[in-house]
Amino acid sequence: MLARPLLLSALTAAAGGAPSGPTEPTPEAQAPSAEVVVQAPEPRFVAPTLRDRIGRIWAPVFINGRGPFRMVLDTGASDSAITAPVATVLGLVPSPSHLVLLQGVAGSAIVPTVQVDSLTVGDLDVTSATLPIVADALGGAEGVLGTAGFSDKRIDIDFLRDRITLVRSHGQHAPIGFITLPLERSGPGLLMVPGSVAQVHVHAVIDTGAERSIGNEALRRALVSRHAQGTPDKIYDVTTHVQGGEMFESPPIMLGRIEIRGARITYGEVRIFEHWHLTHEPALLIGMDALGLLDELIIDYRRRELQLRMH
Repeated sequence: MLARPLLLSALTAAAGGAPSGPTEPTPEAQAPSAEVVVQAPEPRFVAPTLRDRIGRIWAPVFINGRGPFRMVLDTGASDSAITAPVATVLGLVPSPSHLVLLQGVAGSAIVPTVQVDSLTVGDLDVTSATLPIVADALGGAEGVLGTAGFSDKRIDIDFLRDRITLVRSHGQHAPIGFITLPLERSGPGLLMVPGSVAQVHVHAVIDTGAERSIGNEALRRALVSRHAQGTPDKIYDVTTHVQGGEMFESPPIMLGRIEIRGARITYGEVRIFEHWHLTHEPALLIGMDALGLLDELIIDYRRRELQLRMH
């Protein structure tokens, strides 16, 4: 049967950081990297992490009590997913009778799934989960950690210390030195806050699973001259679809009082903006090229609030 659509929107990589196209997982991607620390010290909800090859955040995830597996923390994905080699290691056989529609940035695909008894990282403990099988999580990751089960959680991503803290939210205010932004919308696979680029108001989607930032055509019309030519670029997603686009240097991106400089925006008619109903007004998917310039990022799902710190 075909289950409800699952959104794995942010598994994107622009040309230059990604391989030339979607490929089968390589031995390098399957084998643990000596440079990546995925063994969580006490307390168990604090885990050290390093970036993958395209700059995204790895989280150490235990599945059925085994692991940890290197899964990309993806705030743009509604559900978690694993690669076929991980399913093999766990002894799980995909069910031909249980397929799901996987929605990516550039397209969609119907993929098989496996059933797991538990998925654990930090204070997140999901039981009896259905996980789609993705061909390639990109960047050497073994899967994707989506936001299912995060509604009462607080995620603290400390970029300076390469540390993730995942705990149950107690509704605490932001620490001293942070600025806060209310979530405009926080539906499945969508974490959106108000922002601006060169004084153009944008709906900013916070997407830790994306390597690069992606703008919709409405933002391009507001910021880029009709005759300007950018650098040809490609966007890959887990559905194996490829979307062409043009990349331009971005004016400063403003999130509250925080100004992010040095990012680039790839523009293209990617399908995910249609899925999110964000085609008529300027919208920007903010990827790790911009988010990685912050010192610390806290997402409090219970407070429906983003808390940011930059030196």
